[in-house]
Amino acid sequence: MQPQAKTVRPNSTINIVLNDSKEKAIPERKAAALKQTGAPFLKIEEFFNSIIGMEDLKTRVKEIYAQVLVSKKREEAGLKSNAQVLHMVFHGNPGTGKTTIARMVAALFRDVGVLDKGQFIEADRSDLVGEYIGHTAQKTKDLIHKALGGVLFIDEAYSLARGGEKDFGKEAIDTLVKCMEDHHNECIIILAGYPDEMEDFLTLNPGLASRFPIQLSFKDYSAKELTQIAFGMIEEREYCLTKEAERKLFQHLAHVYTRREENFSNARYVRNLIEEAIRKHAWRVISTPNPKKKTLMTLQAEDFDVPLQETDLI
Repeated sequence: MQPQAKTVRPNSTINIVLNDSKEKAIPERKAAALKQTGAPFLKIEEFFNSIIGMEDLKTRVKEIYAQVLVSKKREEAGLKSNAQVLHMVFHGNPGTGKTTIARMVAALFRDVGVLDKGQFIEADRSDLVGEYIGHTAQKTKDLIHKALGGVLFIDEAYSLARGGEKDFGKEAIDTLVKCMEDHHNECIIILAGYPDEMEDFLTLNPGLASRFPIQLSFKDYSAKELTQIAFGMIEEREYCLTKEAERKLFQHLAHVYTRREENFSNARYVRNLIEEAIRKHAWRVISTPNPKKKTLMTLQAEDFDVPLQETDLI
């Protein structure tokens, strides 16, 4: 077993503990191998280690990451660095990890020097749209200045256009486009939302779509991936499952997946299902005098007797 290491930020105290005196260092040949083929992506693999599924998306992010690194090497070699615009559009159903990946992008690009600060600013319509003429433009500019050096993440971005022609949302869109031109690569703006709505939204301003060259699609999780997510949530909450409960959970999620609606809520559905099971477990256990630790931790098949409602699938 290799020594366990944690990511350490600058200026922090470093403590290294070796599990075995025989494993005090990685053999030289292994270290040399790491420096070659797979090494450039070790950092990004580390970032995505906890993310279930999303293989196509991970590959796309690796391509972006590789292009950033090569651009830096070209600059060091005296070549044109070909600085790329990294503004992005994330489109996918709720619960597919858009916000989580956006946070990871901010941290990753800070670590490789693409972003100076790497702060993550999450915003919605209320953060950009004001209440009177001129208020919206100023709010939008202030928010972008706050995000300089990091990532500005605007969820449900299409809500900016829902008020019609006289709504101040259009002013926010126009100001956003203007600020992106003024500040170029000083920050990364990520717009997120449902696929169809985002496609329509990007047509509202003639210069909007062209300023977001990177578009990433977040697909619905499969039944197997939903089950893996459920296992992770259960473990995080310090519960466990009987074998019968595992089978019941997978069968339920497989059934839900095949019947899902257009805007199925994915991981959010799983979270609600687990929380419902925990409530049923509590109701079942509360009458047990002096329950053992295992009883307090174990979810049974009956805890997943949740009737399927049509509203649960969206």
